[in-house]
Amino acid sequence: MEFSTQTSTDLAQINTEALAVGVFKNQVLSPAAEQIDQASGGAIRSVLESEFKADAKSSLVLRHLNGVAAKRVVIIGLGEKDKYNAKAHAAAEATFAHYAKGASITEVVSTLASIDTADSSIADRSRAAAQALGYANYKYDATLSQKEKATAIQRAAIWSAPTLAAEVETGFKQGKAIADGVNFTRLLADLPPNVCTPTYLAQEAKKLDEQFDSLKVEVLERKQIEALKMGSFLSVAKGSDEPPVFIVIKHTPSTASDEAPLVLVGKGLTFDAGGISLKPAANMDEMKYDMGGAASVFGAMRAVAELGLNREIIGIVAACENLPSGRANKPGDVVTSMAGKTIEILNTDAEGRLVLCDALTYAERFKPAAVINIATLTGACIVALGDINSGLFSNNDDLAEQIKEASQQTNDGVWQLPITDEYQAKLKSNFADIANIGTPGAGSITAACFLARFTESYPWAHLDVAGTAWSSGANKGATGRPVPLLVQYLINQTA
Repeated sequence: MEFSTQTSTDLAQINTEALAVGVFKNQVLSPAAEQIDQASGGAIRSVLESEFKADAKSSLVLRHLNGVAAKRVVIIGLGEKDKYNAKAHAAAEATFAHYAKGASITEVVSTLASIDTADSSIADRSRAAAQALGYANYKYDATLSQKEKATAIQRAAIWSAPTLAAEVETGFKQGKAIADGVNFTRLLADLPPNVCTPTYLAQEAKKLDEQFDSLKVEVLERKQIEALKMGSFLSVAKGSDEPPVFIVIKHTPSTASDEAPLVLVGKGLTFDAGGISLKPAANMDEMKYDMGGAASVFGAMRAVAELGLNREIIGIVAACENLPSGRANKPGDVVTSMAGKTIEILNTDAEGRLVLCDALTYAERFKPAAVINIATLTGACIVALGDINSGLFSNNDDLAEQIKEASQQTNDGVWQLPITDEYQAKLKSNFADIANIGTPGAGSITAACFLARFTESYPWAHLDVAGTAWSSGANKGATGRPVPLLVQYLINQTA
């Protein structure tokens, strides 16, 4: 999609397929809506009196207004003016994008970013507009025999005052990159597990290497992983015929700063049946999404390369399947991690932490400024936080606050949970250095405590996205979260 700024002071003369203007409840018009209303002889106020209440996320389309060049004026309801904030603005942009996509409109202009909020800049609002329009273009059809000929939104302009054009451009460039990364993540996660295997992920990583000059990809296969003594990761992989891969994606721009790198680590279980501790059959198909953390690393690294961020950033993905077989892990087995710690496997379905602990140990070699791992790790996190917030755990207060700030900027919610010594005690094993599950209760916390044992040499945060990486039910599909949060965090660290 192509983005541009529209700085014409006379909105009525802008020739576009669809022009979005905002209206608050109680017939309060935004400046752009007021201008169109006056040019059209009161067309907007007339419908406010009779049929449009301006509730948040509502819309009404007026076509071929006298005195207005736009083919359609799309009135977007903004709700109560005193409650209008960055989150409400993002929802308004999404409402417009959803309409435009559904109406097969290819070119649009939005004035919504010009409406001030106390908690965002016009760059923030322009970023949200670009994200909404980009997200609207995503439609999964990779494995459909007949593909719909859906029309994509191809060109979009964001209206602003000429003096703000540079800020708008910064925002929509960031928003486009985030949307591209989110949609890449959604596609990888939505693909069926017989297509998106560890080998497929390795191939997609190599394609990124070819597409972006700043990215260099290394794919380690079983013998190389064995040489690194990643016994914990390999123990999960041995139950499947699909070979494991360990993927390292490095973004090194030509003008990179000399700061220590930032590292993203993703859990890449391309299918998780639970192993010998077999999951229930109902909804097991959704376990193709157990590589949501890995997919988000791919999407974030794509966005980083598109933006050309001026810092070394490294993405790590440990990918395999967790299946039951004669070779699979058994409850009671003891394995040795790359860090040399022994682990008693009490539940083979607590495999994500077995994969991640070796990846987190590997990350030490980069002497990172910070490491963030992303994983669809625990059902307990869904119980605690549902599908609204991702779980946040960290051994570093500054890093946690930086992630929260990025979360607020992008409306990609997180909620921090504790990882104190009292919870660590629940992982005691009589037969190994650590058990892979804790005593009953606080399952998402004890999982994070397990990972914390392997991250003592650097600032670290863990995002449990089990409840947020995909949606179930009639709208089943990947969400692309937490790519917006991750990219915004990385942007903030390179600003």
